[in-house]
Amino acid sequence: MGLLFEQIDSQPSVIGEITLRRRRIPALGERDIYEVKLGEEFLMSSMFVDAEVALSDIGLGETEGDNLSVVVGGLGLGYTAVAALKHQRVSELLVVEYLQPVIGWHQQELVPLGKDLNADPRNRYVQGSFFDLAIADPETGGFDPGAPGKQFDAILLDIDHSPRALLHDSSASFYTAHKLSLMARQLKPLGVFAMWSNEGEDDEFMAVLRDVFTDVDCHIVSFFNPFQNKESFNTVYVARKPG
Repeated sequence: MGLLFEQIDSQPSVIGEITLRRRRIPALGERDIYEVKLGEEFLMSSMFVDAEVALSDIGLGETEGDNLSVVVGGLGLGYTAVAALKHQRVSELLVVEYLQPVIGWHQQELVPLGKDLNADPRNRYVQGSFFDLAIADPETGGFDPGAPGKQFDAILLDIDHSPRALLHDSSASFYTAHKLSLMARQLKPLGVFAMWSNEGEDDEFMAVLRDVFTDVDCHIVSFFNPFQNKESFNTVYVARKPG
């Protein structure tokens, strides 16, 4: 039996100490659970990844055509990115991550899905602020540092807990019609924007999405929570750029 708890890495970052941990809970069997913390706040656990996977499946399920170019905002433990790469129509994936230590965990394969991402030639890590790159002038910037003004078939976002519960105050202004319109310049016509949230449907944010996009919807993703012995849920927003 392996160690019940291990702190794999902890490093300072521009928004606080970022920590990667692994634990086992005997009642849940021989299963390694990976956790990411920012300061004292839990960011992610490999116990609960259904909605991170659904973000890719729902978002990419709404796209049209083949040879899809996709952006994932927020690397986390890699579940959204790996789920995207399971879609054979995806020909290119850019994973935008603000924190270099998180990219390093995957490059060094300190987390289980790092091996899958590193082995897939379609995947590329981009170190930078998703929120800054999203609103950059297309003439000089954007998500792909080597191709200013490039447009994508889908942008999948999983960074903040919700449009209201932010990891950092600096992203608050992103969830507005103005900033989402700036980001939409990097979507192809009929391209899809999808976003994970830890909270239920936000009527105000849905209205903001409808100001910019069409076919706006919010999907409930349910999963069993063994700690609470009941069903829990996250949500996935999905919206389409007009053609």
